[in-house]
Amino acid sequence: MSTSWQDRTAVDTMLDELQTWAVVGLSGDPGKTAYRIAKLLQQRGKKIVPIHPSAPTVLGEQGYASLAEVPFPVDVVDVFRRSEAAGTFADEAVALGAKGVWFQLGVVDEDAFARTTDAGVLMVMDTCPAIEWDKRG
Repeated sequence: MSTSWQDRTAVDTMLDELQTWAVVGLSGDPGKTAYRIAKLLQQRGKKIVPIHPSAPTVLGEQGYASLAEVPFPVDVVDVFRRSEAAGTFADEAVALGAKGVWFQLGVVDEDAFARTTDAGVLMVMDTCPAIEWDKRG
C-alpha cells in the first residue's frame, strides 16, 4: 500500500470541505456497505447522490443511472465497485469537474490514481470515510 493513496491533506479536504458526494454503486439495500457509508455521510452533513444502473431513490435522495446524468455539480465521486471497474468512474469524475475521487476499502487502481492526480484532482484509495473519521477521534 502506498501512503500517498491516503494523503492526509486529500482526506481532510474531502471530509471537511467537499459537500456533494456521488456514491457509485449505492442501492437501497441497507445491508450493503455503500448504504451504511452513504448514511454516515448524510449524518456528517454531506449531500449524497446515488449512482446506480437502476437509479433508485436512496436515503431520500434521487438516484441517477450514471454520473453524466447528474444535473448539478458533484464535489466527490465515492466508488463502491471492483478495482477493475473503478478507473472509469475516476475518469468520468475528472471529466465532470469533480474536486475529489474516493476509492473505497479494497478498491485500488494505480493507473487511475496517476491519471486523476495528474489532472489536479484529489484522490484517495483503499480506505473509507468511516475509518478516516474514526482516526480523528
